[in-house]
Amino acid sequence: MGNVATDMTQEAEHSKEIVHYLAQNTFLGEIHMQTMYMTWITMAIVFLLFYVASRNPKLIPSGLQNGMEFFVDFLNGLMEGTLGMKGRKYMAPFMITLFMFIFIGNEIGMLPQVGLHWTSPTNDINTCFALSLMVAIGVYVVGICQHGLGHFKHFISPSPAFLPLHLLEEITKPLTMALRLFGNILAGEILLIVLYQLSPWIIPEFWVMFSLFIGFLQAFIFTMLALTSYAIVFAHHD
Repeated sequence: MGNVATDMTQEAEHSKEIVHYLAQNTFLGEIHMQTMYMTWITMAIVFLLFYVASRNPKLIPSGLQNGMEFFVDFLNGLMEGTLGMKGRKYMAPFMITLFMFIFIGNEIGMLPQVGLHWTSPTNDINTCFALSLMVAIGVYVVGICQHGLGHFKHFISPSPAFLPLHLLEEITKPLTMALRLFGNILAGEILLIVLYQLSPWIIPEFWVMFSLFIGFLQAFIFTMLALTSYAIVFAHHD
């Protein structure tokens, strides 16, 4: 792993690109290996956070358990208010994992470039589109599981004349979700690189602190948009 990390860092330093995706051509097409590495690391961090926090749970939480319970309670409140009690129980594992992946993925791009070339997997449009498409397709899957083919009747509600508008919304919603997340995270990382080149001290640190908040905010916005997408499925449940 140490040799791989060193090779990644050296290749990034010698690249003329501001953001380094380390594109590799394979039989599957072009793969952004930097995005793949950071995605795997993000998933590992999310898994470890939940594992460590839940390994020896205490009645009065503290430390990591307290922080993780804060996020879980926060998200459960959002889900119950948007999806209702049944929707929260049904969607909680997916929505909590989605939020934590985006949140951690947004933040690791702010880590110091020491030993490994750290970037956010969400600074790649491919990751953002994959997340938004997963949410969009998930709505259809959950809708069919809950209501059968009757789930699609909302496309012609309140009148069949609204079908083109509903279809347009189904296309534009995942597109805007992906572009919003991608644009904010990529712009933040590019600006941080530029600030380090212009002023290596003090100013970039202030931007890092602000970007950490932006990372949380973008994870929250993406999760809320996902919740509103699923709300139609559980609209008639308490």
